[in-house]
Amino acid sequence: MNEPLRNLSPTWQPRLYAVCLGILIIILLCPVRVFAKTSRAPQFSIAFTKQRSDKPLDGRMLLLLSTDPSEEPRMQINDTPRTQMVFGIDIDGLKPEESVFVDEKAWGYPLRSLRDVPPGEYYVQALLHRYETFHRADGKVVKLPMDRGEGQHWNIAPGNLYSKPVKITITKNNTPVRIVLDQEIPPISVPADTRYVRHIRIQSELLSNFWGRPMYLSAIVLVPEGFDEHPEVRYPLMLFHDHFVDGIDDFRTEPPDPNLKLDYSERFHISGYNRIQQEEAYKFYQQWISPKFPRYLVVKIQHANPYYDDSYAVNSANLGPYGDAIETELMPALEKKFRSIGQGWARFTYGGSTGGWESLAVQISYPDHYNGVFAACPDPVDFRAYTLIDLYKDTNAFYIEGAHKRVAQPGMRDYLGHVTITIQDSNAYELALGTKGRSGEQWDIWQAVYGPVGADGYPQPIFNKETGEIDHQVAAYWKEHFDLRAILEMNWPTLGPKLQGKIHIYCGSADTYFLNDAVYLMEDFLKSTSNPPYGGEVKYGDRAEHCWNGDPNLPNYLSRLHYNTMYLTKILERIEKTAPPGADVTSWRY
Repeated sequence: MNEPLRNLSPTWQPRLYAVCLGILIIILLCPVRVFAKTSRAPQFSIAFTKQRSDKPLDGRMLLLLSTDPSEEPRMQINDTPRTQMVFGIDIDGLKPEESVFVDEKAWGYPLRSLRDVPPGEYYVQALLHRYETFHRADGKVVKLPMDRGEGQHWNIAPGNLYSKPVKITITKNNTPVRIVLDQEIPPISVPADTRYVRHIRIQSELLSNFWGRPMYLSAIVLVPEGFDEHPEVRYPLMLFHDHFVDGIDDFRTEPPDPNLKLDYSERFHISGYNRIQQEEAYKFYQQWISPKFPRYLVVKIQHANPYYDDSYAVNSANLGPYGDAIETELMPALEKKFRSIGQGWARFTYGGSTGGWESLAVQISYPDHYNGVFAACPDPVDFRAYTLIDLYKDTNAFYIEGAHKRVAQPGMRDYLGHVTITIQDSNAYELALGTKGRSGEQWDIWQAVYGPVGADGYPQPIFNKETGEIDHQVAAYWKEHFDLRAILEMNWPTLGPKLQGKIHIYCGSADTYFLNDAVYLMEDFLKSTSNPPYGGEVKYGDRAEHCWNGDPNLPNYLSRLHYNTMYLTKILERIEKTAPPGADVTSWRY
């Protein structure tokens, strides 16, 4: 120790040592802070060429990353554990050749951000899901993806721009990757009529007025054997509610393909399910053309719209008057062209899942139009069990809230009860695909159909998709307008006499999406009815997953292929019991 320091007072020496030590630490650390390399999240620069569009475009830019080279990344995005990665941003007026950057701020699924992507090799692809501008009759101006004949699937929607997949390496210090959207998904060809499968398409005045542009409704009709040879006969009609379809996929006029490459159904844990489907479709055809088989029309409507692959067949604030358009525009045109009897006693409706909810909602909304509903595994028919959420009492859609803990709400389970996705994850998936309810997926269409219009013109959310917080004012609107159990309970004195004997509901007790809980609550109400009693049936498939439809003798994977015949006995009995005097109940039994 040198002399000056020795001469300092004892109280100053420790302080000076501390100062010197601090300076030494700063000196030692400075080189590290100055020269250390910082990690940089992946960043992608995306543009489209003038050859693809010479005008600015709106839409959702989706960046897709995959570790699986078996197919394009755009074909590998879903809500299962097998999904690859998607990151999305909104674009508004992007000009040709102008770049937009997708970086760590983009909302991602299943990883929240690009900064969470681990180093490694990936196949990258970008796709622009194009929006168009609608000037609606309610004064709202919104940008949405119009269906273009594909049934609201962004990865195959005609007109969407995309890039070819390329292999990249992501490191801890990334430089921007440039991607050019130089591909375009081509239009979808219109299927031709066949002997048994026919088509009809009309422009809806009601929907065109609402959306401020031409809007169309279509239907695929399975006509009976002898339809063309018996022009004088008029037929009963079975309205089969389903998702968007481009044909009658459970009807096949040729034997199963002997060269079919057999697949494996993870849902039903069975090998060769594609062959089973072909076998059952061919059996249906053989039954359809057999002598003395009852002759009737099977109708599948096409009502894809800017929010989903169908409208839920009801009038709603965000989608417009689809219920009235179907019932007062499409059905009369269809019944005239295909010679339906055209009276309520000769119309029936059925379907599963979305189609189960739709068929029940249509029977309730238009009770005189149909003589019976067979609703299988319906979407939530009581919002006290909106899957596992009680929209009226719960405060959060994502968690069961306790005194000192919270438990994540499951959104989907397999046949053994294993949870494959949570409700929070399902909504994170939708947020990656589109903001403002524009994902084209399940939770978004529910809030679009059931909810009021928000201040921005888009559906008012029932809950915050990031936090799960439930908006109970919106829930009150849902209860009044679309809670089917609540509507029946509030209006049973007037609806009951019109629905007696018409309501049939079927659901598996192990439904994949927990839809059986709402059916239990609906059954409690129906059993309590009097003056009149409802007179229908509610049945459950023991341990059956989605979408059990009422056959106690066959496994679910088979019975779900028999919608068009399995309710026929009950339908014929209902016709015989309720047909008015003088009604034609024989000519269509040739």
